[in-house]
Amino acid sequence: MSLAFLCPGQGSQNVGMGYDFYHQSDLAKNYFNTANEILDADIQSIMFEGPEETLKQTQYTQPALFILSVIIGTLLLENGLKPAAAAGHSLGEYSAYALAGAFDFETGLTLVKVRAESMQIAGEEKPGTMAAIIGLDDQTINKLTENVSGTVVAANYNSPGQVVISGEIEAVEDAMAKAKEAGARMVKQLNVSGAFHSPLMSSARDNLAEMIDSIEIIDSMIPVYSNVHAKPVTKANDIRSAMIHQLESPVLWSQTILNMVNDQIDRFIEVGPGRVLQALCKRIDRSLETSGVEKWEQLDHV
Repeated sequence: MSLAFLCPGQGSQNVGMGYDFYHQSDLAKNYFNTANEILDADIQSIMFEGPEETLKQTQYTQPALFILSVIIGTLLLENGLKPAAAAGHSLGEYSAYALAGAFDFETGLTLVKVRAESMQIAGEEKPGTMAAIIGLDDQTINKLTENVSGTVVAANYNSPGQVVISGEIEAVEDAMAKAKEAGARMVKQLNVSGAFHSPLMSSARDNLAEMIDSIEIIDSMIPVYSNVHAKPVTKANDIRSAMIHQLESPVLWSQTILNMVNDQIDRFIEVGPGRVLQALCKRIDRSLETSGVEKWEQLDHV
């Protein structure tokens, strides 16, 4: 039985996340103290106490998720768990690279800080939104977005019948209406600050690319399946390329999980808050063994 770590992305955050790890683990406490310096913000107070509206802001959400996933994953590794591979949904891919040893915690958090800030600014410069569509196949949604004037693309292929679209506000609203006409079971606009994983993120990509090209990245110890092409990467140059292109490319999550299963991975642990990725795994393949660690007491169970 081969095991993989899965690291969650934006939307999995909750007020109180990480509080128990901070008070139970010296490693966690050290990581939080380091994070406060890098972010120049009291990130633990935002994570532990909120308010939720502050935690939901991209510049705090992304670092918060990275911090907690890397703390939990590092503790699991130190306790002897040996994953064969890793993957992360959007922001979570950065957590996966850190746990795979491509860069250290400080480097990863610095990257995430720049990524989050760049996405926030890009969202202000080119306002956009995202929407979840449930009940239509990928091909139908691809055709649907092609027939809308303005910029709108499929951003997350999360599981069969669940796709998130992203783009200019009017174009997304038009695509939502067309999805309802096409028989979608549910169409819901998401509460996000920009059109993530769409061409509207081009300025964020350029800014992030400069940072990625300036830091040291090494070959990872285990393969990380990239959102961009759903294939495993281990070489430093491939990791750089994947991170740069990820902001504008769709998250091929459904294909990522299927490719991991084809590569003999059959057990998945969600490393971080929430159960979003566990639920998606079950929608992709009900036979998969999934579990998660988001609380201190769950470490022993795993």
